[in-house]
Amino acid sequence: MNTAPTSARTDEPRWLTDDEQGVWRSYLQATTLLEDHLDRQLQRDAGMPHIYYGLLVRLADSPDRRLRMTELARDAKITRSRLSHAVARLEKNGWVRREDCPSDKRGQFAVLTDEGMAVLDRTAPGHVRAVRGALFDRLTPEQAKSLGEIMQIVAEGLQPDEAGADLPWLR
Repeated sequence: MNTAPTSARTDEPRWLTDDEQGVWRSYLQATTLLEDHLDRQLQRDAGMPHIYYGLLVRLADSPDRRLRMTELARDAKITRSRLSHAVARLEKNGWVRREDCPSDKRGQFAVLTDEGMAVLDRTAPGHVRAVRGALFDRLTPEQAKSLGEIMQIVAEGLQPDEAGADLPWLR
């Protein structure tokens, strides 16, 4: 008979089963290799890391190709400091410019320039080939659909309540 107090039993972690451990390790290996693959492709083809490409895409998809810096940091899930460094590099290349926010003296916008849009237009075909070759061409349509559904469930479950949370993109 187990005489351990209830609180001691509930504090014990729910260890992963061997099957779950295998899934977890496969996930980690695949995401690490995929990110490295895409980063190398973008460095080779456009001289930028994957994160910079993602910032340019977010700006391209935004109204007037502009976003508040705080919103861009939140969307990219990076600290404002890291974003500021990235935008400085993108500015140096002429792909992004900063504009002051007229309604908030402390706020700034990141704006995708015409040159930045041209870089995206040149880079996107190679990038989509890399994504397709690394991921979608390896999956059946059913597997791709399942992967999308699974990732949506995980993302929704991890989406933080930003009110009062200590989140990197709020720092």
